[in-house]
Amino acid sequence: MNKKVALSFGLACMALGFSAPATAQNDVALSSDVKVERTTVENGQSRTTLAAPEGVVPGDRLLFTTSYANGGNAVAENFVVTNPLPSAVRLAELDESFEVSVDGGETFAALDRLAVPDADAGRRPAELSDVTHIRWVLAQVAPGESGELSYYGIVR
Repeated sequence: MNKKVALSFGLACMALGFSAPATAQNDVALSSDVKVERTTVENGQSRTTLAAPEGVVPGDRLLFTTSYANGGNAVAENFVVTNPLPSAVRLAELDESFEVSVDGGETFAALDRLAVPDADAGRRPAELSDVTHIRWVLAQVAPGESGELSYYGIVR
């Protein structure tokens, strides 16, 4: 399978995970979307647009979005949304709204608090390219409330 096909398959199979203790959590629906950022120049003016991720190549910038909506009658408290990064994508930038994992989703924290194994040094500070999962914790999602969570990735 070539890299372009493998990435398209991986993006199509991207999983969303969520967990939280209360039953109101079951009333929050999640959906996901991926777009590729394209920049064009017309008459000397640069314009950036988002398009379907067809034919992505290494270096392309992708916008991953998870939409949520509480269709129930109860507040969902401490609602957790966890997105694994496809292996063909590295995190492009940090955002204060989420925590990251570099160990397959076992441990989450700010990137500067995480380390990874290193053959030479034993352990080294984690980098954007080490991130395997992103997690948001929403304090409350009120009945009828909806929103979007997003992050940018770069095709490896």
